[in-house]
Amino acid sequence: RPHRTELYEDAPSACWPIVYSPDYNITFMGLEKLHPFDAGKWGKVISFLKEEKLIADDLIVQAREATDEDLLVVHTRRYLNKLKWSFVVATITEIPPVAFLPNFVVQRKVLKPLRTQTGGTIMAGKLAVDRGWAINVGGGFHHCSSDKGGGFCAYADITLAIKFLFERVQGVSKATIIDLDAHQGNGHERDFMDDHRIYIMDVYNRYIYPGDGFAKRAIKRKVELEWGTEDTEYLQKVHTHVEGALNEVKPDVIVYNAGTDILDGDPLGGLAISPQGIVKRDEVVFKAARSRRIPILMVTSGGYQKRTARIIADSILNLHNLGLIDKELAISGAGNPKVEQMIRDSATDLTDLSLQ
Repeated sequence: RPHRTELYEDAPSACWPIVYSPDYNITFMGLEKLHPFDAGKWGKVISFLKEEKLIADDLIVQAREATDEDLLVVHTRRYLNKLKWSFVVATITEIPPVAFLPNFVVQRKVLKPLRTQTGGTIMAGKLAVDRGWAINVGGGFHHCSSDKGGGFCAYADITLAIKFLFERVQGVSKATIIDLDAHQGNGHERDFMDDHRIYIMDVYNRYIYPGDGFAKRAIKRKVELEWGTEDTEYLQKVHTHVEGALNEVKPDVIVYNAGTDILDGDPLGGLAISPQGIVKRDEVVFKAARSRRIPILMVTSGGYQKRTARIIADSILNLHNLGLIDKELAISGAGNPKVEQMIRDSATDLTDLSLQ
């Protein structure tokens, strides 16, 4: 029997299925500036959405920290114990000075934010199934597997969200991961290597970290990109392969890893996608999911530039303007015939809208 978890307690129905906590942000004596990652990007996304009057504090679902018991659904005890060594965390987060801090400080200032984002992903998984869609403003730690972290990823939130759904939610037994971060998602790939319930599509720059040849064997639909790939080619490939993946297997849930490190000028991604290209990409994925009425959970993953937060917010606003995410529809979605008909109608409209 699954353990009892606070992460699956029902969220207030007045809330948008958008999950966030101020605890996501890593701020600590300027240490966060030693990593190219904007460690406050999650809070900035929320600020932009508030400015645009899309959400307010009491309308977002407050993320809760994943407990050890939650994490052990996927992680080995041995791995969680390793995180009690500051130098291990310094290696995983790629912030060398963390190695010299007492571990209680590392736990509170670095790992707690990551555990809270992980709790957020697990919560958003259930919300997505309940309401048709959900967005965790953080998470997407796709380089972490059950027994190994890396690339700023200390907890395997994608694997956790899926395992939680499989164990606790009736009728969820197949999942598709659409990983569009610039890097290969080797963490969930290793975790689900021989699991036939999971279909993985991964689109990434073939020349950069992690180059994990073993993990690649788990990818069902692999799209390897060249340096400097631009919008037209990128969007065409995403569109073709998202459609192809969902036509091949209709899952009970989609986990969409929406990294923004594909942005032109990203020091680590090596691709050249414009801000408009990123907004369009998210639209393509949501259209494909919503028109097929497959619940979709989006996590924000990598993105290493100061302008990233604005782009994520713009993308969420665009999804809302197009009716692909909607608070009212979400709340009343489950089993309401009028809403079901609305979804069917909008699905027909969406099918007619081919990719511009």
